[in-house]
Amino acid sequence: MNAQTKIKPSVTKVDMASFGKPGVQCLGYNTPILGVPAANDTYKFRDDVLRVIIGYLNSPAGDGLALIGPTGSGKTTAILEAAARLNWPVQSITASGRTEALDLIGTFVLMASNPGEQPSMRWMDGPLAKAMKQGHILVINEFDLIDPAELSALNDVIEGRPLVISQNGGQIVKPHPMFRIVVTGNTAGTGDETGMYPGTVRQNIAGMDRYRSWLFDYPTIEEMLEILTATVPQIPKEFGEKMALVANKLQGAFKSGELGCTMSVRCLNRWARLTCDYRGAPNALKFGLEIALLNKIRQEDKEAVGQICLSAFGSEWEK
Repeated sequence: MNAQTKIKPSVTKVDMASFGKPGVQCLGYNTPILGVPAANDTYKFRDDVLRVIIGYLNSPAGDGLALIGPTGSGKTTAILEAAARLNWPVQSITASGRTEALDLIGTFVLMASNPGEQPSMRWMDGPLAKAMKQGHILVINEFDLIDPAELSALNDVIEGRPLVISQNGGQIVKPHPMFRIVVTGNTAGTGDETGMYPGTVRQNIAGMDRYRSWLFDYPTIEEMLEILTATVPQIPKEFGEKMALVANKLQGAFKSGELGCTMSVRCLNRWARLTCDYRGAPNALKFGLEIALLNKIRQEDKEAVGQICLSAFGSEWEK
């Protein structure tokens, strides 16, 4: 075949060797399509999380998927990394208290076909309509910030019914067989009982009944060390082990309500990378952590984090 010939995208079974599961197959597309996320080759999947995501993508059976867990636990990253390896395009939106159903469905906008031409009002599909038409995964981050009356617009389409867009002359959008809905949030739609996630609201129980759900937790120390070693290989192993220990202690204190801050895997990698970047500074460990985390948290939390670091690193923390 001519090298310039484009492969036509089609639904296929993708071997999961890139997930570390050779011989196992999942639905996907045979070639990358516009909208497919970029993969991080150093990303490590957790077996339980991967099992839930792949099971849903293969056979949604009229469900949506809700990934629930504390901030920085990797909810969104997990679905995006899976989609990247399956060549599955994603329509993504991060919700807020002002998100309305039309932000998902679409709206009329004033636009011109070409620069300088007279603009006119035209309908523009939102991420929900695009995903339904083209067989994409719709990812809604922070779903528990949305008014439950607005989120109820998803109820019928999750179950496979068409979307009727009355604002666009009653247009009927039938769901593509590869259409999926994944939502992520810090609460399970039951409201925030901890006070750590202001703005979240209790969701309609009838709406939540349409999702299968998985409770995320932070990776273990061993998993974080593996991620850290792959992402920042130049960090000495003894430092990486203690950094992962610090992250684990901060995550535990955050979940129990003892601390108002946490350390995500993203923040852990940032700390390690900055420590290497500023290795010529008087105290690269502390300097890197100040930039990565300490400068944006409360003073009382800074002191608590400092004590945890001192406990983990001993005299090295003050060098």
